[in-house]
Amino acid sequence: MRGRQQQSLDRERMNEEITSSEVRLILDDGSQRGVVPIKEALALAAEAGLDLVEVSASATPPVCRVMDFSKYKFEKNKKDREARKKQRQNQIETKEIKFRPKIEDHDYQTKLRHIRRFLEEGDKVKLVIRFRGREMMFQDSGTELLNRVTQDVTGLGVVEKTPEMQGRQQVMIISPVNN
Repeated sequence: MRGRQQQSLDRERMNEEITSSEVRLILDDGSQRGVVPIKEALALAAEAGLDLVEVSASATPPVCRVMDFSKYKFEKNKKDREARKKQRQNQIETKEIKFRPKIEDHDYQTKLRHIRRFLEEGDKVKLVIRFRGREMMFQDSGTELLNRVTQDVTGLGVVEKTPEMQGRQQVMIISPVNN
């Protein structure tokens, strides 16, 4: 499928790369000149000191525009970067906070501060309590810890996935309230 259609998807053809004998010409000020021979279109572009760029290769005859191609590519790349940047900003990430069943109060408060910040930024938070060795016998202490976190973030987040065991760890997901 390396024909004319695939080439137009890769990049726009310009100036002498355009193979059609006639083109529908749009001037640099946006006005339409109509269907003209390719030589006349190239002459008009050269006279203006600009490039002749094939905008729509699939049309009959192909649509070409007189423009500054390097400026056009710069603006297009700038627009694409902005679109990608905005797309990344709108994505919801899942942040993970790991706990142990026995946690000191200061460590708990620090992790709670992180959870609150993530929820305020609009991200989901995955809480993981990892049990080692004999700690598996005291799974209810992990459930109590997760319930305590749920109470402390009331108003900022809601429980999306209730606490459940996955092997040696207990997992719960909290979503921000605005979702």
